[in-house]
Order: sequence, then structure tokens, then C-alpha cells
Amino acid sequence: MRPAPSPGQAKESINLGKADAARRVTAFLRSLLLLRRSVLLKLAAWSAAESAQTFLSGYCVARALDDGFLRGAPSTGLLWLAGAAVAILLGAPVVRGVFAQLPHLTEPLRDQLVQGSVVRALRTATATAPGGGGVDATAVSRLTSQTEIARDSFAGLVLATRSFVFVAVGALAGLLSLAPQFLLVVLPPLVLGLTLFTASLRPMARAQHRYLDADEAVGRRAGITRSALRDIVACGAQEATAAQNRRAVEEAAAAQRALARWASVRTFSVATAGQLPVLLLLATAPWLLRQGVTAGAVVGALTYVLQSLLPALHTLMTVLGAAGARLFVVLDRLTQPLPPVPTPPPSPALAAVPPGLRRTGRAAAALELRHVRAAYGPGARPVLDALDLTVEQGEHIAVVGPSGIGKSTLLHIAAGMLTPDRGDVRLFGHDAAACRPSELPALRVLIPQEAYVFTGTLRDNLRYLRPDADRAAVDRTVDALALAPLVDRVGGLDRTLTPDALSLGERQRIALGRAHLAPAPLLLLDEATCHLDPVAEATAERALSARPGTLVVVAHRLSSALRADRILVLDGTLARYGTHDELLARSALYRDLVGHWSRVRE
Repeated sequence: MRPAPSPGQAKESINLGKADAARRVTAFLRSLLLLRRSVLLKLAAWSAAESAQTFLSGYCVARALDDGFLRGAPSTGLLWLAGAAVAILLGAPVVRGVFAQLPHLTEPLRDQLVQGSVVRALRTATATAPGGGGVDATAVSRLTSQTEIARDSFAGLVLATRSFVFVAVGALAGLLSLAPQFLLVVLPPLVLGLTLFTASLRPMARAQHRYLDADEAVGRRAGITRSALRDIVACGAQEATAAQNRRAVEEAAAAQRALARWASVRTFSVATAGQLPVLLLLATAPWLLRQGVTAGAVVGALTYVLQSLLPALHTLMTVLGAAGARLFVVLDRLTQPLPPVPTPPPSPALAAVPPGLRRTGRAAAALELRHVRAAYGPGARPVLDALDLTVEQGEHIAVVGPSGIGKSTLLHIAAGMLTPDRGDVRLFGHDAAACRPSELPALRVLIPQEAYVFTGTLRDNLRYLRPDADRAAVDRTVDALALAPLVDRVGGLDRTLTPDALSLGERQRIALGRAHLAPAPLLLLDEATCHLDPVAEATAERALSARPGTLVVVAHRLSSALRADRILVLDGTLARYGTHDELLARSALYRDLVGHWSRVRE
């Protein structure tokens, strides 16, 4: 086993990953912009006109006061104000020209992201490489909300950056033309606020990344819970599922709070860069006047700061702090390397055991229980006590015993859905407790007594555990389990089922067909045939036993036990394990069960 990385190595790996993400996103945006240099030149031309408009706004106000109203020449002052009004009106064509060019940048971005998301989803859904493919649970989010977030954020970033740069050029040129002293007052807090804000961008992006991860995790947990609700209830996993959901929601809340804290830093930066220059201009006004600066120039400087610099700065920081961070995080996700092109599936014989569990030499047992102890609650008498059991690959095992003796508990422990109070459980040589929940479906399938059928086509219900199964595989399952009469009754494999219209036996037959089609090499049937007649039960068990893999069945009929290679008898004190003939000689409980079954059959 590969040693776990040290904390320093883990941190270094995370930092390298973030650096790779920054380079990847930067390269993506650079290539997008370089291919549209003509659009950028047109945007710059329209924005240059915005710089001239900004320059005239404050300069005309200063001249209107100094050359007009304060000298007793109101007509001259009105002419200068008229010039400022004309400059404002001429801003309308500028805005129109800017927005006319913007789609030529944003729509190609969205098209590239959608194309990449579609390719990623299709490759993920059809992947058959080691480890198995599956449906990309985030494909819908990538195609809808995440691509729209990227497009809108990119548009906002382009507009805000362009506006601030050219407005700042016009405003600073105007301040310099009115009096160089204004730059000494305005530039220090402006630079300080921008520096503080720039320093917060990276942690803001990390907080945004964490929030999106947590938000997707909540969505995944909700989807898993909704799709498997009946199985969760049937297996008694409500508390474990609720705990996992609660942790996901708590992480999302913590991520939201961290994001809010960095938003407060952004607000402080805006106040430093935008509001502080106004206060300094007012506080230094007496000094400026003593330096020969006119009253009109002071008012003009305030006009530049309040009407031009402050709105542009506030917009820039808002967009960079929110939309910019979102854009980086979303592009990091959407521009990741695509999955490899799917390779042909392995042969059916090799596919019987998951790739990670294939062994050289002697194969590991399909199921091993060592000194397993389990009780229904603290202080309760154990239903399984020091149980040892080995089920080899390819075996067919039946489990029998009185009601409430622990048969279902045994299968849930074998499936990794319950943790024993004591002892070890191994699936194909691997510790079941160490397997991640996402790995267990590739190892085993547990079919409970209450079969779950969802509203959908019969074909989709059969392919529930193997969505990539082709028509030929489904047809083989229908033939093996003699499901043709059921197919005809519901109107075909592609007819939508109404679960309430199905009998309990029909639901169990669909669940058994689902198990037959599943790729997992270990099947666990917890009285999954109790609503079938003996002929249908025999057909199903023979078909499931004939498929590559191992079968463990909780039997409720003598015929079911007789079909097994070996039988496990649970009696609450000492478990017995052997063939039918061996158990007749060694187990009084088994003899009693055989007698009971025989009387019921008679």
C-alpha cells in the first residue's frame, strides 16, 4: 500500500494544483482574447471616448465656477456647464458601441464551455475504463448554471475593467490639469485600497471554490437520497444518511460564512479607495487654497472623485470580488482536461471481478467473516456471535434459520451497510469497512424483500444497476429469468411502469432481473423471492447462480436451500455450515426446519 502523504506534501500538492489551475484558466482566456484582437481594439476605441467624456465632466465644472459664476459672469458658467451636459449626452453612443462589441467576446466563451461540457458528459457516461464509467452527476449544472455564470461573470469583468481603466485615465488627467496637488491627496488612498483589494482576491477565490464544492455536494446528497429513499428506509440507514446530509449542509453554511467575511474585506477596500479621497479632499481644502488652488478646481476634483472614480472603482471591486472569483472557479472546473476516449469493455470472464480486486494466483474469497458479533442494540443479546464464514468465488450459499435470528443482519453486514460490533468483514480480500460507499456497488448487490420499482420504463428499471447495458444484455436477462410474460403484460420493455399497478411478485421479479444484469460479482438476496411461486423462484435462482459470480440467498423454502452448494444455519448460539446431508446429521435445528418445510409443502 502506498504511504499516506505528509501534511507538508499534501499542502504542496494543493498549492501545485491551484497554480496549475491558474495557469490553465489564464491560458484559456488569453487564447480567447488573442483570437479576437479586432474586437478588443474596437472596445478600446469606444472606451477612449469615455476617457474624454470623464475629463470634460470635472474640467467643465471647474471652469464654470472659476471663469463664470465666481467672477460674476453667469453666461460663461452656463456655457461651460452646457459643455459638460453635451459630454454626458455623448456618452449614450459610447455605451451603445461598447455593448455592441461585448457579445463577440462572451458568446464564443459560452460556446466553447458548452462544447467541452457536452464532450465531458458523453465520455464520462460511456467510459468503460478500469473503475467503471457512470453518469456525470454535474453535467446538468455544467451545461446550464455554470456556463451561464462564466458568461455573465466574464461580461461583467470586461465591462468593469475597461470602464475603470479609461475612467481613471480621464479623471487623473483632469486632476493633473486642474492642480498637481490633487494627485498627492487622491492617489495614496486609491492605491492603498486597490492593493488591499488585490491581496484579497486569491483567498476570495478559494472561498468561492469551497462554496461551489459544498453547493454541489449538497445537490449530490439530495439526488442520492431522493433516488434511493425506499432502499434507505428498507435497510434502516436513515440516521447514517441524515448525518451525511447534515454534514454537507453544515459545510455549505460554513463556506457561505467564509465568503461573507471576504466580502466585508472588499467593502473596506472600496471605502478606503473611494470614500477616503473625498474626506481627504475636504480636510485638505484650506491647505489647497493656500497653495493657490482655486475653489472651482476643488469642486472639479470632487466631481472627478464622486461622479467618476468612485462609481467605477466600486463597480470594479464588486465585479472582481464576486464575478471574478466565480469566473475563476467555474473556468477551473470547465477547462479541466477531458476524460480519455472510452476503451472497449473487458471480456465477460474478466469482468466478473472488479479490476481493482483481481488477483494473481489463488483468488481471494468473495466473502469472509471473522469473529463477527452483532446485536440489535446496546446490551441486547447478540444475534451473531463469533461467526466465521468463508464464501469462495462462484459458490451458491443459502442462509436459513428462524425468524428474527439475524439472517437479514448478516446480509447487511456482508454488504457493508451495517458495521458489526466486533469482527472483520472482507469482500474479495479487501476490508469492507475501509471501502468507500462509492466503491461498494461495484462489489456487491443487496436485493431486499421489499423490491423497489420506480416510475420509468421496464428497461430502465432493469438497467438501474448497469445503465450502460445494451439491448442484447437486457434481452438475455429477460430470457434467463423468464420475464417475457411480464414484458408482454406491461406493454413492452420501453413502456413506462406504474409501480402501484404491479403485484409484489412482479416487483420482485424486476428487482431480480436488475441483480442478474448488475456487474457486481457478489449477489445477496434477502428473501427477495418470498412473493414468487416455487417455479418462478427456481427459475430466478438458477439464472442468478449461473451468472459469473457468487450468490448468497436467505432461503424460506426447502427447495431453495437444496439448490445451494452449502447451507448456513443460524440458531442464535452456534452457527452450522455444510451441505444438506451434513447438516441433517449435525444440526437439530436444520432437521426441524426441513420437517417444517416438508409439512408445509404437504
